[in-house]
Amino acid sequence: MSRTDYFDDPNAPRAQRIVPAVTAFVVNGRGELLLERRSDNGRWGMPGGVLEIGEDLPGAVVREVREETGIEVEVTGLVGTYSDPGHVIEFSDGEVRQEFSLCFRARPVGGRLAASSESFEVRWVPREDLDGLDIAPTTRLRLDHGFRNGETPHLG
Repeated sequence: MSRTDYFDDPNAPRAQRIVPAVTAFVVNGRGELLLERRSDNGRWGMPGGVLEIGEDLPGAVVREVREETGIEVEVTGLVGTYSDPGHVIEFSDGEVRQEFSLCFRARPVGGRLAASSESFEVRWVPREDLDGLDIAPTTRLRLDHGFRNGETPHLG
């Protein structure tokens, strides 16, 4: 399924629902960030997805990172909350969502890089290479907040 992201676009379709989702800000011992080039929009992003029934938030982070990248992680904190009503996501099946995502810090504890059906490519990216990648504005915001390493999470 493909998706189109709208950012403060007056022509965006009206959101029909809000779905809790998680993303993972994962940095390895060399300071490289775990990213995937998503198969639904072709952009680079952090691994993540929707919370499933019967699952807690850290469990969703661990599952999504494993499924999408092959990397096992341990959740260590919260980067922030993101619920911008100006970010609307339209899926090819007709569903339209308002952004609602919690971004967690996590550290790798095992696994091996492997792309899934949800990604064209998965890799560890040095911070200095991020500007050369096609990354959505809302993902860049999360990355900025993640690299700040502040004790207080972003609330937005």
